[in-house]
Amino acid sequence: MLKFFLNIAKIILLYFCLIINVYAENFSEIKVNGNERITAETIIVFSQANKNTDINEDNLNNILKNLYNTNFFKDVSLEIKDQVLFINVTEQPLIQSIFFNGIKSQRIIDAIQESIILKDRSSFNEIILKQDRERILNELQNQGYYFAKIDTTITDLGENKINLNYDIDLGGKSKIKKITFTGDKIYKDRKLRGIIVSEEYKFWKIISGRKYLNAEVIKLDQSLLKKFYLNQGYFNVQINSSFAKLLSNNEFELVFNIQANEKYFFENLDIKMSDDYNKENFVKIFDLFADLKGEEYSIIAIDRILERIDEIIISEQFESIKSKVNQIVKGNKISLMFEIEESEKFFVQRINIFGNNVTDEKVIRNQLEIDEGDPFNEILQKKSINNLKSLNFFKTVKSEILTSENDQDKIINITVEEKPTGEIMAGAGVGTSGSTMLFGVKENNFLGRGIGLNSQLKLSEEDIKGTFSVNNKNFRNSDKDVYLTLEATEIDKLTDSGYRTNKNGFEIGTKFEYFDDFRLGIGTSNYYEKISTNSSASTRQQQQKGHYWDSFLNLDFIQDKRNQRFQTSRGFLSRYSVDLPILSDTNSFINQYSYKYFTELYEENISSIGITLGSAFSLDDHDIKLSERLFIPSGRLRGFEAGKVGPKDGNDFIGGNYMATINFTTTLPQLLPNSQNIDTVLFLDVANLWGVDYDSSIDGESIVKSSVGVGLDWFTPIGPLSFSLAQPITKDTKDVTESFRFNIGTSF
Repeated sequence: MLKFFLNIAKIILLYFCLIINVYAENFSEIKVNGNERITAETIIVFSQANKNTDINEDNLNNILKNLYNTNFFKDVSLEIKDQVLFINVTEQPLIQSIFFNGIKSQRIIDAIQESIILKDRSSFNEIILKQDRERILNELQNQGYYFAKIDTTITDLGENKINLNYDIDLGGKSKIKKITFTGDKIYKDRKLRGIIVSEEYKFWKIISGRKYLNAEVIKLDQSLLKKFYLNQGYFNVQINSSFAKLLSNNEFELVFNIQANEKYFFENLDIKMSDDYNKENFVKIFDLFADLKGEEYSIIAIDRILERIDEIIISEQFESIKSKVNQIVKGNKISLMFEIEESEKFFVQRINIFGNNVTDEKVIRNQLEIDEGDPFNEILQKKSINNLKSLNFFKTVKSEILTSENDQDKIINITVEEKPTGEIMAGAGVGTSGSTMLFGVKENNFLGRGIGLNSQLKLSEEDIKGTFSVNNKNFRNSDKDVYLTLEATEIDKLTDSGYRTNKNGFEIGTKFEYFDDFRLGIGTSNYYEKISTNSSASTRQQQQKGHYWDSFLNLDFIQDKRNQRFQTSRGFLSRYSVDLPILSDTNSFINQYSYKYFTELYEENISSIGITLGSAFSLDDHDIKLSERLFIPSGRLRGFEAGKVGPKDGNDFIGGNYMATINFTTTLPQLLPNSQNIDTVLFLDVANLWGVDYDSSIDGESIVKSSVGVGLDWFTPIGPLSFSLAQPITKDTKDVTESFRFNIGTSF
């Protein structure tokens, strides 16, 4: 029995010895068979096989995996014989050319080529071909072609070369026939339509591409809607679904289901920080906390606090720190704890930028708050990424932070995906004040240098205005906007007032943030102006006939404390602008101050009060030019015809040297609550226009004008329609009233 077990043990030992011998075999030479285009040396490098090392099953599998991952080979096999590793390969066919049949637009072809993996002169792979087909379908859907069909064929060219053909039937573009908002959405459809990018298809919209169904744009719409609700206090808002329902051939209804849920309010706000920080530096933050307590929840407010905290920390030169916010929810109250903590110290070894095929790398690096060799700072790194996103040059911006081999440095990889940055726009409007047409072309990233170009042409019944502007938003990495604008304007009032002005010139200047929420603008405007008159003009007006050259120093002071620039509901905007004469025939001094405050008097209400003060007068004994005289904007004095109030010379309303307006507006959400496309407002307008420098006898009594009324904003199938019904309260006998006013506009 013992002898039997000894024999079994010998057999098992011999078996293991054989296994070890097989899997511990090594080789001293590598030979490659079957290769045609790819050299043996390159294949050996791809395989990562090392001579004179023990080889086992895992090593062999890794060699096979490495070679298959190159996508160069259809088949690979390995064999070890006489200490020689034989690598036997069958190469994939080489794609000579790829053809996209059925597509005429080069723009669409370029977008497809960017999205697929297989390219001209690359190796063919059937699995990747199937994946590329899906990528093309997705890209075509992004272009609005939801019913596209794709067939693929391969043309054998011999010598292991092929042509790859995509036969594409685009079908019709998928149009957005209707946009619907469902669920407990709180707000009317008209307001929500103003937030999203997608718009309904109309046959006259020949320029806009937002009327077609686009999966990427729908995702953006969802993001914009969620951000809007979060800023209105709806912390638990759910954009449950957004889907397209087929109505008829190539026409869809785009549906957004929204559950706003309960509104939330800020409770306690505090900062948790190390004793190394001087709390006196955070006094303004604590004041902001006190102001926000009890206010509606808003992610803009949170971002603003984080930004202020980051600025303080950076100014204190704490290098390796990070800040975060913890939200504690109890009922409909949210308490915030902002935490500032030290992190392990690293340095930035290298910053790599990928994907910028158009945008100059210098433009991207100018937006970075952190540089190679600096201590790594998570706050500055995140701010750099946000700076790149705010450029609006890129479809996506992603960052990856790696630790170097020495574990002391960080490597930052930034990958951007570029998008078209040009726009063409056209619009038209008609109303009781006349008709207007607008056409413009805009490029936000000219030649990839981060320079914006904008050209516009505006036509109305009395004037033509053309502008061309160049704007560099970060001139020489200074965080300052520098702009140049060329302008040509003609105002023709020969029929009504007996004069016409032609004005041509340019403006150049800079704008930048001087303090928090306070922007300063400094520039100069230089214009050549020609004034023509006819026999119907007054004697004083005819005396201004001639040619003028004016150079002004322009100053703008803007304080913006609005909670959001679009559909503002809280805060204020204050602006003062002044034109100081440098070289002028009349030495006109022109300045204007405006202030507008927004608040919510009750749920879903937005109310505002605005004040405007303006003056234009000569610093010496001259009279200001006809084109420099002030008129009350039509939107600030409803109930009166635009341009037909104030001083009058004969039959002509000539404007004044001084102007003042007060406007109060409040929305009425209780009125027509079930009408999703109509908003109503109640308004009170008070204004006055006075002063005639060339003849004080014309000025008259200068009676204050005022009116009260109701306005309606209606989103019609053609476009937004606004009209007002106003009752003048006080007026001068010369003023021309207009109880009913409307305006309708559309874009193309």
